[in-house]
Amino acid sequence: MLIPTVAFFALMLLGAPVAFAIGISGFLFFILDPAMPISIGVQKIATMSQSFPLLAVPFFVFAGHLMNESGITSRLFRFSSVAVGWMSGGLAQVAIVLSTVMGGVSGSAVADAAMEARILGPSMVRNGYGKGFSAAAIPVGSLITATIPPSIGLILYGYVGNVSIGRLFVAGIIPGLLMMTVLMATVYVIARRRNYVVADTARPTFSDLFSAIWGAQWALLFPVALIFAIRGGVFTPSEVGAFAVVYAVLVGFFAHREMTFERLKRAFEHTISDIGLIMIIILMSGMIGFAIIYMQVPQEISHWMLNGISSPQAIVLIILLFLLIAGCFVESTVLVLLLTPIFVPIIKQAGIDPVHFGILMMSIVTLGGMTPPVGVAMFAVCSLMDVKVEEYTVEVIPFIAAVVALIVVLLFLPGLVLWLPNLAFG
Repeated sequence: MLIPTVAFFALMLLGAPVAFAIGISGFLFFILDPAMPISIGVQKIATMSQSFPLLAVPFFVFAGHLMNESGITSRLFRFSSVAVGWMSGGLAQVAIVLSTVMGGVSGSAVADAAMEARILGPSMVRNGYGKGFSAAAIPVGSLITATIPPSIGLILYGYVGNVSIGRLFVAGIIPGLLMMTVLMATVYVIARRRNYVVADTARPTFSDLFSAIWGAQWALLFPVALIFAIRGGVFTPSEVGAFAVVYAVLVGFFAHREMTFERLKRAFEHTISDIGLIMIIILMSGMIGFAIIYMQVPQEISHWMLNGISSPQAIVLIILLFLLIAGCFVESTVLVLLLTPIFVPIIKQAGIDPVHFGILMMSIVTLGGMTPPVGVAMFAVCSLMDVKVEEYTVEVIPFIAAVVALIVVLLFLPGLVLWLPNLAFG
């Protein structure tokens, strides 16, 4: 297992595509192990594609693109602007609230961050917000997408770790709202100190707020309908993804009347590109996942980690610290696919609920996408806004500190995460 692991990190450092780095290192394992015919590796690639729960990923990606083309994004932006645009740091507050409500639409932190960088980034700079601050507030705000349903990361974690996706979706609601609150408080403190105040934006009246909510009603209703559909047993998570596609098409054509066949074609094109990228990583990870189990890696690591450590929280803290460091170098989807089979057995043995751990894990690995040296969301926003990574890094520190502090609180107060799923599912 050592040679394939070294090969994987070497290929990543050389700039090879993630899917090829995983695939080559996986095949190396089967080539170097005389007891394993290489045909098993090919079978494991095919087996990863034969999963009904995994259908949720392409469905939700497609639904996200359809909703962007159906006018939902613009209505959510108006709602966020009316609701919090009058506060200190108004446009940054809008970015965070927009990430929260978009979490139930896009399901992807990177897509969310890139969209907001195009919409909000230039306006923030024109209104006197520092470029580094603007670039930092947008991707860290999109971190909320990792927990607010339907999070693609939670779907993959539930699939690989054999954890209820319905419980994960419900469990992500309170942490997502708490993350929104913490990040808004961070923006408020910084904005007050730097006088980032939008003076020409008045506090909204009830009529203004109601009008904004009514305009975004179909988008705001979607995550609520999603949760109730899963809890009521009407749909499985995969079937909810299919329902989301139909929902987005109906809203676009009949409610908002903004969807056209040209926009529908564009949503198809973007979805095919995204799904091809995600699925090849998932398929190639099948070989690595099999090798991890075959070599009894979870048992070895569990023995090492549990030896001499009696506190379950201490074990999870060590795992989260490792994931935070790993997330700075490896994309979150890859970490979820490769490390979930290792860490879920460990935390179960330590007495930690896998739903609780899943929310913490997804938050911390997604945070890696917002940090140097290879954060995908960081580079996307910095390139779109023409901001130096060094300037971004300085400004993002308070936001990262706030998020890490919240994750530690959620670790030691599991009731904040598990109360809703326990209430909904028992």
